[in-house]
Amino acid sequence: MHVLKPRLSEKSYSTSQATNTFALDVPSELNKHEIAAEVEKQFEVKVAAVRIVNRKGKTKRVMNTTGKRYANRHGVQSDIKKAYVTLAAGSHLPFFEAEEADAKDAAKAEEKAKAAGKKATPAVVKTTAKAENKTAHRGLLRSRKSGDK
Repeated sequence: MHVLKPRLSEKSYSTSQATNTFALDVPSELNKHEIAAEVEKQFEVKVAAVRIVNRKGKTKRVMNTTGKRYANRHGVQSDIKKAYVTLAAGSHLPFFEAEEADAKDAAKAEEKAKAAGKKATPAVVKTTAKAENKTAHRGLLRSRKSGDK
C-alpha cells in the first residue's frame, strides 16, 4: 500500500470539475499501471487514464556564516512525481467536497434571492465591509498612539 496525496489547488479543482481529472503526488517508484491499481483500490473508483509528470527538485541557495567565514552552498528540494488520474464517467473523488458544497449553497441562495425579487449579496461585499472597518479602526489606533485627539 502506497501513500497517494492529492494536490489541492485552484488549478486541480478546475480540472476536476471540467474533465474529471485529479492530481496526486505519488511515490517515484510507481508506474502508470501501479498508480491506476492503487487509486482503484484506495478510493474504489474506475480509472480511465493516467498521465505522469516527474518534476525535478528546485536548487536553492543556502548561506552559512560562522565568524569570519561564510560559504554559499546549494541545497536541493526533493523531486516530485505527479500523476493526473482521469476517472471514468460516474466516478468521483471527494477531495473538493467542501468547495462543491459551498458552490451549491451559493447557487441555492442566488435562486432564493431571484425568487424573492432581490439581488443576492455575495460574500465579497461582506468581507470588504469588514476590511474597511478594520482599516478605520487601525487609523483610530494610530491617531491615539501619535497623541492626536
